[in-house]
Amino acid sequence: MANSIAIGLAELKVSRNPDDVLVAFGLGSCIGVGMYDPAVRVGGLLHAVLPFNSDTKELSPKYVDTGIALLLDELTKVGAVKNRLITKVAGGANMLNVSSLSSSFDIGNRNIEAMHATLAKLGIKPKSEEVGGKIGRTVRLYIATGKMTLRMMGEQEREF
Repeated sequence: MANSIAIGLAELKVSRNPDDVLVAFGLGSCIGVGMYDPAVRVGGLLHAVLPFNSDTKELSPKYVDTGIALLLDELTKVGAVKNRLITKVAGGANMLNVSSLSSSFDIGNRNIEAMHATLAKLGIKPKSEEVGGKIGRTVRLYIATGKMTLRMMGEQEREF
């Protein structure tokens, strides 16, 4: 019996319970980052809201850059090894029509850029990503298998 655990805005969760399914509902401009170590069957999911944290004193899952670092740290604390992690990312949609406004309003693209920069800095290459566009997404990470699924509004859920 699956135990669905919602990951809210600016949250991350790590689990090694095979019954857990970590879920980030309605990723619009937010970024969802799932990481899974198949050797020890531990995974985690981040639901980051904004691109960069300007407060160097406090790491927070609210931000893509520090959230990814926190997720990696939490996973290694419970036995995951960075080089074994399977990383998948989703989100970063442009939910507002901001083409005529300043690019600072395009949080989705700024979040995608922050995600790419942070993962590259950490030496992590995503296995897959479903980012951008104008439609929100829900992602699920199944701890038993490491399978990560995505569902866009109006579409069927699928593995990615």
